[in-house]
Amino acid sequence: MLLRLEPRQTSSKWMQYATPLIAAALTVITGVILFTALGRDPFLALYTFFVRPLTSVYGIGEWAIKATPLLLCAVGLSVGFRGNVWNIGAEGQLTMGAICGGGVALAFWGNEGIWLLPLMLIAGAAGGLAWGAIPAILKNRFNANEILTSLMLTYVAIQFLGYLVHGPWRDPDGFNFPETRLFNDYGLMPVLVEGTRLHAGVILAVIVTIIVWIFMSRTFQGFKVQVAGQAPAAAAYAGYSQKGVVLLSFLVSGALAGLAGISEVSGTIGQLQPVVSPGYGFAAIIVAFLGRLHPFGIVLASLLMSLMYLGGESLQINLNLPLAVTGVFQGLLLFFVLGSEVLVRYRIKLTATPKEA
Repeated sequence: MLLRLEPRQTSSKWMQYATPLIAAALTVITGVILFTALGRDPFLALYTFFVRPLTSVYGIGEWAIKATPLLLCAVGLSVGFRGNVWNIGAEGQLTMGAICGGGVALAFWGNEGIWLLPLMLIAGAAGGLAWGAIPAILKNRFNANEILTSLMLTYVAIQFLGYLVHGPWRDPDGFNFPETRLFNDYGLMPVLVEGTRLHAGVILAVIVTIIVWIFMSRTFQGFKVQVAGQAPAAAAYAGYSQKGVVLLSFLVSGALAGLAGISEVSGTIGQLQPVVSPGYGFAAIIVAFLGRLHPFGIVLASLLMSLMYLGGESLQINLNLPLAVTGVFQGLLLFFVLGSEVLVRYRIKLTATPKEA
C-alpha cells in the first residue's frame, strides 16, 4: 500500500482558522516530550518558558519590545506572500534599515534636534525599501528567482554592517570594541513605561498594522495583489501587471523591515553593533503564516513568537538549558503549521501498489 495526497474539493473554513491553534498545541505537546527526554520536569519547564517571563511589568515590556520587529517584518511579508511573491530577505532589509537610520544618527551626532528621530525612521524605511527593490528588479528584468536573491542579499547586508562597525563607524572612544557611538537622546525612541524598556516603536508597529489592513482590504492596489496571488490567470486577463505586484510587494515589505531595523537600534540597542537582530526577519516568515497572512492574526502570532525568545532566555537562566531551545520551538511551530496546512488542503489516501493491484 502507498500513501498519496489527494486534493480536497473544498477546504474547511473552520479548519483554516483552527490550524494555528492546532500547531501551537502540538508544539507544546512535543515540548513536554523533549523536556522529559532531557530529564527536566516538563511542567516546570513549560511554566518557565511560557509564563515566568510575563510575571513582571518589566517582562511584559520586553515581550512587547521583541514582538515589535517581528510584527513589522511579518506584516510587510504578508503583503508579498498574498501576491505569491516570496521575499525571504527581510533580515537583510532590517539590517540595511538599521544601517541607514543609524547612519543618520551618527552623521548628526552632536548637532541633534527634535527632527532627528523622524529623519532616522524615514532613512531606515528608505534603506529597507531600496534593499528590497533589488531582488524585485532582478525578478522583473531577468526573471531571477526572488527567493535566492533576497536571501543572498541578507548576508551582504550583514557583512556590510560588520565592516562599518569594525571600521569607519567604530566608536573612537569605545576601547576598540566593534560598535558605533551611543545615540544621543534625540536619536532614541521615547520610553513609554518608567522602569522598563518599552518604547514608542510598539505604537508605531500597531499603527502600521492598521494601515496595512486598510491597504489590503480597502484599496484597489491591495485587491490587485490578492487577485495576483489567488488567481494569476484572472489577474493577467484583467490586465493587472505581475511585475507591478512584485515591485509593490518588495517595496512594502522592505520598507517595513527597514522600519523594524531602525526601531530596534533606536529603541532597544541605542547604537549599531555587529548583530542587531537575533533572526527576527527569518522568524517573521513563521509569524506571517501562523497569523494566516492577516494583519490582526499576525499581531497574535508575533506575541507568541516573541514569548519564545523570552522563554529561551528564561530557560537558560533558570534551568541551565541552552538558548537553542528557542530555535527548536520555532522549528517545531513551523513544522506543525506547514503540516496542518497540508492536511487542510489535501487528504491522505491509501492506494494499492501495482503488484497488489
